[in-house]
Amino acid sequence: MFKCIAAVGTVVWMTMFLFLYLQLSNNQSSGGDSIRAWRQTKEAIDKLQEQNEKLKSIMENERRERNDQHRKILEQSHQVPANPESQSIPKPEPVKKLVAKPNKLGTIEQEVQKRMLDDRIREMFYLVHSQSIENSTKALIENQMISLMALSAKLEKLEGSEDERMSQRSEITNRILKSIEKLQNPQSCGDVNTLVCNLDKECGFGCQLHHVTYCAITAFATKRMMILKRDGSSWKYSSRGWTSVFEPISKCSFDDAVGKAEMKPFADPSPERVVSLGIVDSLLTKPAFLPQAIPEQLLSTLSSLHSHPPAFFVGTFISYLMRFNAETKEKLEAALKAIPFSEGPVVGLQIRRTDKVGTEAAFHALKEYMEWAEIWFKIEERRQGKPLKRMVFIASDDPTVVPEAQNNYPEYKVYGSTEIAKTAQLNNRYTDASLMGVITDIYILSKVDYLVCTFSSQVCRMGYELRQPSGADDGSKFHSLDDIYYFGGQQAHEVVVIEDHVALNNKEIDLKVGDKVGIAGNHWDGYSKGTNRRTYKEGVFPSYKVVNDWRQFNFEALLD
Repeated sequence: MFKCIAAVGTVVWMTMFLFLYLQLSNNQSSGGDSIRAWRQTKEAIDKLQEQNEKLKSIMENERRERNDQHRKILEQSHQVPANPESQSIPKPEPVKKLVAKPNKLGTIEQEVQKRMLDDRIREMFYLVHSQSIENSTKALIENQMISLMALSAKLEKLEGSEDERMSQRSEITNRILKSIEKLQNPQSCGDVNTLVCNLDKECGFGCQLHHVTYCAITAFATKRMMILKRDGSSWKYSSRGWTSVFEPISKCSFDDAVGKAEMKPFADPSPERVVSLGIVDSLLTKPAFLPQAIPEQLLSTLSSLHSHPPAFFVGTFISYLMRFNAETKEKLEAALKAIPFSEGPVVGLQIRRTDKVGTEAAFHALKEYMEWAEIWFKIEERRQGKPLKRMVFIASDDPTVVPEAQNNYPEYKVYGSTEIAKTAQLNNRYTDASLMGVITDIYILSKVDYLVCTFSSQVCRMGYELRQPSGADDGSKFHSLDDIYYFGGQQAHEVVVIEDHVALNNKEIDLKVGDKVGIAGNHWDGYSKGTNRRTYKEGVFPSYKVVNDWRQFNFEALLD
C-alpha cells in the first residue's frame, strides 16, 4: 500500500514541478516580477523535495515494521530462535506453515498520513483550478490532478481495508448511541438530573435542530438526561409537536422528569436537579465540551478512521434525535425510492436562495454547483475505470432551480421536487408540509455519494452531519462554495502549523512550525485565512502547511 502512496507522492511532485515551471514561464513572458517568481519556485521546490524525502522515510519505516512483524511470526511458530546468538537448541518437530493474517490497516500514524496525502492533492487541485492559466495547459494539469485524486481514492479500498474501517467506525457509532440511550432512559424519571431544552428558538428548521443538538451534547457532557420543554408539543414547525415526525427523545415525559421541581438556569457544575438551558448565543463563556470538541477517549482512533471527527460526533447526536416515527419513515423511503441509486452514484446539490442570500450568504449560480458535480464524476469515473451516468438530486428553496437544471444540463438526470421548494418559501415555512419537505431534503442529502452546497446553510450542514455516522468516511466527500464546516456557537476552530511560511505579500502572514492559527475559512484556491495566535496577525497562508488541532473533552458518560 505504501508503495502506492510513494508513487502518488512522486507523481504529485512531478505535476507540481510542471505547474510551477509553466507559471514561471507565464510570468516571465508577460513581463511579471521574475525575481519573485524565482523565489516562489525555489521555495515550492524545496518543500516538495522535503516531502519527497518524507515519503522515502515512510517507505523505509514500513519495510522495517514488516520485517519485524515477520520475525515475530517466525519466532512464535518456533521456526527461528528468539535470540540468534544463543546456544543451539533441539530442532523442533515439523509444524504446519503459519500464514500471517494480513493487517488491513496501517498504524494510526500511517492512516493519518495517507489521509493527509489525499487532502494535499485536493488542495493542490484548488490551487491549479483557481489560476489564470492558458486553457489547454490548465486542462492538462487539472486532468492530471483528477487522475491523482482517483488514484488516492483507490488506496482507501485496497485489500479490504475500507471494510475494516467501516466496521470500526460503526462500532464507535454504536458505542456513542448506546451511551446516549442509557443517559436518556434512566430507571427513575423523577430522580435523575435533568436538562430542559426549549425547542422554540426563533429560527429555521436547521437552526432549531442544531439548538436541540447543542442541548443534547451539553446534557451528555454534564451527565444529565435531556428532555424538551412540554415534550416539544408547542413546536411551531408542527401543530402536532415533535413526535409528529420523530420518536420521543426519552421514555420520560416532561411532567415525569420535572414534576414540581423548580427549573434553574443552567450552570456547570450545578447542584440543581433540574436546569433549563438557554440558547448558545447567550453564553458568556464557552464550555470546553462545545463543538467542535470530541471525546478524548476517541481522539486517536477517530483521527485515523475518519477525515472529520467533530462532524462525526455531532452527526451521531443528530442521528439519535432524528429517529423518525413510522409515518415519517414510510414517506422518506418512498421519496428515496424515486431516485435510482442502484443505477450509479448520485451527487446532491443543496441550493439556498431565499432568506439568507444577500445577508448571511452570497448568491451562487447553478453552474457553480454543477461544475463541482462534474469534477467529482470525472474523479469517480477514473477510480471505477468506467463511464458513469450523470445523476444529481437538487434540494432548494427556489422552485425555479430544478427546471433550470433540467433545461440547461440535458446530459444530467435531475431529481428534485419543485413542490418541496414551494413549501420552503417564507410564507409557507411553518407548516406540516414544509416540515416534511425539509426533512425529506436532509434525509436524501445524507444518502447521496457526494455533496455540493454552501456550508453557510444549516440544512446543508445537517445533511453533511447526518451522513457521517453511517459507517463510511464522508468527512471529505463534499465541496462547499463558501464556508468551511462549523457548528453555530462553537469554540474557536484552530489549526497547527507543520511547515514554516514566509509571507510573500501584505495579504499573507508568517508561520512557524508549532504556531496555532485560528482558522477563519478556506478560500478553495490553495489558501486559507486565519489569525496567528503567536503574532496576532490575520491573513492568508497556504492551506497545506497546517493540520487541524481538534479540541478534546472527557465525556464521562461515554461507555467503555
